[in-house]
Amino acid sequence: MVGGGGDTRSGGQRRRIAIARTFIRNAAILILDEPMTALDVESEAHVREALKRLTAGRTSLLITHDLRAVADQDMRVLVLDEGRLVEQGRHRDLIASSPRYRQLHALTVDERRAFSILRSRRV
Repeated sequence: MVGGGGDTRSGGQRRRIAIARTFIRNAAILILDEPMTALDVESEAHVREALKRLTAGRTSLLITHDLRAVADQDMRVLVLDEGRLVEQGRHRDLIASSPRYRQLHALTVDERRAFSILRSRRV
């Protein structure tokens, strides 16, 4: 049973439903704000794969702190620092040329790895 407004759904379930709605609407422009938040590892993998298909041929704005979310996307990355644009380019180019971006990416990967280790120890 789904409560009024999806009250009985988890944050991750509501996020997956919202992404599914974008598929159904076939929106020409997508604005995705932290689409991987509140997802378990398995759901995140499914959403990543869906986003590859969903963003193809569309204008897409992906707002995220999780740089892994853009790693396998073919999109321009804009790096902001205190609200100012400081770098831009494709993920692979920024990894190759930008020490700042490499450091941010490493922090994202390390944070995710640490979180996974902590979760596995709680079980």
